[in-house]
Amino acid sequence: MSVTVIRRASWVIRWERGRHVYARDIDVAFDHDGILHVGPDWQGQADQEVDGRNRLVMPGLVNIHCHSGDEPLAKGLFDDVGTPELWGNALYEFSTLIDSDADAKAACQTLMLSELLKSGVTSCLDIAGDHEHWLGVAAQSGMRVWLAPGFRQARWRLSPQKALEYDWNEAAGEAAREAALSVLDRVAADTTGRLTGVVAPSQIDTCHPDFLAAALDEARSRKVPMTVHAAQTMAEVTELHRRHGKGAVALLKDIGVLGPEVILGHGICLDHHPLTRERTAMDLETLATSGTNVAHCPVTFARSGQGMESLGRYLRAGVNVGIGTDTIPFNMLEEMREAIIQSRCRSGDFADIDTAAIFHAATVRGAQALGRPDLGRLFPGARSDVVCVDLTAPSMRPVHDPLRSLIYAAAERAVRDVWVAGRKVLAEGKALGLDTDGALAEIDAAQARAIKVAESARGQAFSVIAPRSLEMPE
Repeated sequence: MSVTVIRRASWVIRWERGRHVYARDIDVAFDHDGILHVGPDWQGQADQEVDGRNRLVMPGLVNIHCHSGDEPLAKGLFDDVGTPELWGNALYEFSTLIDSDADAKAACQTLMLSELLKSGVTSCLDIAGDHEHWLGVAAQSGMRVWLAPGFRQARWRLSPQKALEYDWNEAAGEAAREAALSVLDRVAADTTGRLTGVVAPSQIDTCHPDFLAAALDEARSRKVPMTVHAAQTMAEVTELHRRHGKGAVALLKDIGVLGPEVILGHGICLDHHPLTRERTAMDLETLATSGTNVAHCPVTFARSGQGMESLGRYLRAGVNVGIGTDTIPFNMLEEMREAIIQSRCRSGDFADIDTAAIFHAATVRGAQALGRPDLGRLFPGARSDVVCVDLTAPSMRPVHDPLRSLIYAAAERAVRDVWVAGRKVLAEGKALGLDTDGALAEIDAAQARAIKVAESARGQAFSVIAPRSLEMPE
């Protein structure tokens, strides 16, 4: 087996006694099976040697919530819009306007995975619709990808008064569930060892309780995670109260859909949130005691003026919270920075969370949510998912605390090389297994096509639906 050794790395983030710690001027050796050595002077086999001077070596980041389906098409379109009648959230009115056609889906996925790699992500959970290239592009990326084909029993619709309504079709939901499970069967047959299926009923408000419970049973029988969007908006919480007299976490507890296999997408509007009508503050304890995971994606919700109250509070309550990017930008390091800032702003306390805690969330906590204690850390026996950061990059200097410099200043600009399962998948900032240039060319044309479809559906020019940031005088 071929062994790679990063020699005399200036800084290394290694796993020691249950925590990440810094080490200086040491070697990191690994092969395709895992990490062999994190310490001084590796004396064993060395087929490829990498000069680690002026490098920070760290474990690959773990992203537990992103969507490849059509999100890259929305770049530059909806950042300044929202629906005031739905607490300013843009999700229900605008996210469904732009959809990728068959020609664009692989390009969207390619761009997402490429951007994630460039920000140090080696594992991600992609919630999307199946297409003929989905598994192939995931495999070609070289990343570890958890594929979550979504299914649901209802679709959102806005009334003329901008009230959120639901079009139910249980038969279509069952057919979508069966199609999703068929995808998981294909994923289970993958021979790369890097693809895993996820059972993904799309949203708690678009699925009946028994449908959600059956989904968790399926996940447990397959020994894979389940993810569901829950407590993500006040519109959803209001609807759940109308139907069931309780919010998302209380409902999931009643129907037995909580546990360490479950990842809740977002989990923002819990019973302690100031926008909710509840003041019981029991949801955090419920999540913590059940071992349920939360995927925190602060950037997309911050655009609508929303946020978790607060990440530090969740962690102190014992809830396992990992980080996801959700949508554009697919930049895990920027998401981590935003998570810190939002947590401090929402709590009003600079000490609500620190850099070590956010790095732990983006590595070890994400790995825990996926049931993979061998990911997100560097120690002998862990998987060989390794990231090298260039300490000579201007945005990284001066190098007093390289992790802070990376998160607060440099982000993806300083990420140089990435290995997954011991194989290099990013070299000098370029994804090796993905045709990023081809995908960009396709996306340009696909966005123009999608805008025309949206204009036809709404009977309005796109300049009216989502005006540009600056006027264009004739």
